[in-house]
Amino acid sequence: ADSPQFVDWDKMPELDQQPSAQSQSLTQTSKELKKLAREGHWATNHALRARTYQQIIQHIPCRLVTPDALVYRDVASRLFGKQSVSSHPLPEFLGGCRMPTYCLTMQGVTAVKKILICLGNLFPDITYSPVLPAVVALLLHYSEDEAQCFENVSRLIACNDSHTSYIDQSFLAHQASCMTFGDLANKHCPAAHRLIASTSENVFEVYSEWLGWIFGDLPFDYTIRVLDVYLLEGQKVLYRIALALLRQYRLSVTSGELEVANVKGDVKAFVQNIREHMTVDKLLERAFGIRLFSRKEIWLLQMANRKALVEKGVTVVQRRQLFHLAVDMLNFSSAIVTAQEMRIMWSWIPERFSLFPPVLLFSTSENGYSLQRFYSCCEGYEPTILLIKTTQGEVCGAFLSSDWNERKRSGGASSFFGTGECFVFSVCPEMERYEWVFIKKPELTKAVPRSSHQCLPSSASPVLSTSPPGGHIASSNHLTVPVLQRAKGRLSPYLAIRHFLLPSKTASMFMSGTREGIIIGGGGGQALYIDADLYYGRTEHCETFDNPPLCQGNFQVQLLEAWGFQNA
Repeated sequence: ADSPQFVDWDKMPELDQQPSAQSQSLTQTSKELKKLAREGHWATNHALRARTYQQIIQHIPCRLVTPDALVYRDVASRLFGKQSVSSHPLPEFLGGCRMPTYCLTMQGVTAVKKILICLGNLFPDITYSPVLPAVVALLLHYSEDEAQCFENVSRLIACNDSHTSYIDQSFLAHQASCMTFGDLANKHCPAAHRLIASTSENVFEVYSEWLGWIFGDLPFDYTIRVLDVYLLEGQKVLYRIALALLRQYRLSVTSGELEVANVKGDVKAFVQNIREHMTVDKLLERAFGIRLFSRKEIWLLQMANRKALVEKGVTVVQRRQLFHLAVDMLNFSSAIVTAQEMRIMWSWIPERFSLFPPVLLFSTSENGYSLQRFYSCCEGYEPTILLIKTTQGEVCGAFLSSDWNERKRSGGASSFFGTGECFVFSVCPEMERYEWVFIKKPELTKAVPRSSHQCLPSSASPVLSTSPPGGHIASSNHLTVPVLQRAKGRLSPYLAIRHFLLPSKTASMFMSGTREGIIIGGGGGQALYIDADLYYGRTEHCETFDNPPLCQGNFQVQLLEAWGFQNA
């Protein structure tokens, strides 16, 4: 069935030619197919994998008019006729992208180029797509001819399933995916993230290579197993694989090598030599063992990142990066933290905010020790960073995802607001971050059932209150979420409380502000409390962040600063 002239069989991994269980796997339900794909059920039988790919891709929901094999034959004969492919330029959207050839012959490589040129003709909206050459090359190993391969890739491009995407088709979408991967790495690979942040000038530059690790650096027999699950589950699978690779990379770096000179090159070399570190089965097992949030949460994060890029001036038609996205820390000046400390803190912040330079909103040395002045200087900014230096020289603080203005919504009563992106941290003597407890233990939450979402307007903001105003959803042992309109027309925040059913109200007390003082984190204690004179404070363990005291329990404030984000 397949076309051997495209494939160099000597390069292909050893295959078992036994037709084991060929027929049964093609009639499975989607759930059973996913299980078979993760277990590598068709990994050893070329013909079985080819047929399975064909069936999976034909079941992907697509736009009504999706070019098929007949269209390809027509366009290819018109475009190439008797001419050689080399006389046709490759599509612009490939701009400098890698073209992995895997186990293809020269004929196979020529076929990949022809398919890419036809895709460029028939999908004029694609402006940037670094993954496309690898996906075309991989599928060609399992296609009857060029036309079938073209049709299958077209279906992946034209997929219109909600919240599922296969192939980014613009620089804007690609960049948003890289930022989303950076956010996920920050949450799920803290040790690797810290290593990268402390040894790289530009953390994002390392993360922007993540798709290249999978479609370029991984050996063919590993990549094809990734493709098995990717065709069934979409892009979320790629995040999992790259996170598992990053975790394993960090484990491979011995304590003596913690000063890595070139992390970007180091990770690349690690992935290329993955055989020395783990089998493909182990890689998939680790990848699917990572407790990611739902596809919807990841999609929301992707949309929020995309929106931030648009605000920064990136357009859909932009071909590739025309400006430097990283914030320049040279002009950064704080009386509390150094530029290097700020760089590490910056690496903890969600990618969409770290696009924008930090701006000092309030400092006790400039604005005096007044809580009301603190509020008025910070209102209108979202998010903010709070930095505190005690009279003992200890430094700690918090990243606060919501505008302090939201404290007014409860009419003076003490209520909590904010989202699961809030975190607290200590800088001196130890640099450590403490995130929302559910990021480390997502199994403690339950996703809100679909019916509940209908009760919440898309502009609702999560505000936790003991006596909620207006309508709310409540159950005896779950969090009460009042339905309130947001002042700004922002996207529903990533990790908004309303997406979860939480077993305990005290595990989601992020930030609260009254005339008496500010509180960050609650439940069994407060991660940070500062009084109305911004002078006395205390810190203790709390359930929201599961943190130890951030400095000595009761302290006096020497300096306090609040930072915002220009244009964020």
